[in-house]
Amino acid sequence: MAFSGAKFTAARALPPIKPLTPTQGAYLAALRASPQVVVVGPAGTGKTWIAATHAADLLRTRQVERVILTRPNVPCGRSLGFFPGSLQDKFAPWAAPVIEAIKERIGKAAFDIALKNGDIEMVPFEVMRGRSWKDAFVLLDEAQNTTAAEMKTFLTRIGENCITVVDGDVSQCDLPSDSGLRAVIDLIRTKDLPVPVIEFTRDDIVRSGLCAMWVDAFDGVAT
Repeated sequence: MAFSGAKFTAARALPPIKPLTPTQGAYLAALRASPQVVVVGPAGTGKTWIAATHAADLLRTRQVERVILTRPNVPCGRSLGFFPGSLQDKFAPWAAPVIEAIKERIGKAAFDIALKNGDIEMVPFEVMRGRSWKDAFVLLDEAQNTTAAEMKTFLTRIGENCITVVDGDVSQCDLPSDSGLRAVIDLIRTKDLPVPVIEFTRDDIVRSGLCAMWVDAFDGVAT
């Protein structure tokens, strides 16, 4: 993988993303056909991996100018302020699953250059207000931990020629109030908005048998 200025040039052809389940296939089809997609389901189903890998392909082929990664800061214990380094350094542990998927697709060197050039940007959700984007792939990960007001803030930041993915697991909301992800899904359905909602189930878990076992166990399902 090489760069020409700030642009990607493909040094080798990468194989297409291969869905492992019918739901993953529907997810990929929605990503290719719709500017906004909402995807929900348990851990290990590929929600984040597919979005990040698809985003990497779009950036690599310059179908988008930037990839924007964000997620709400709802940690177990310490907040971002306790971590050393720049805001980007503080946010990196939260964005690790997305970062690793992109690195796997385009390589670490290309990722580092894209990050340095601003082609990949990590934006903590707490500094979202006032920002807007265009010509970008925008991924909101762990969206179950947004409030309805925060979700409105996020969705109204999206400009022209953007692809937006909102993913999460509504059963894992860490907020004392209702999840903004659930509110968005309700709005899409009650107002018949043209936004696909892809729903993964435990049957779609592809990470490992152990992952599926623990999802079942914590959900009170006998294995």
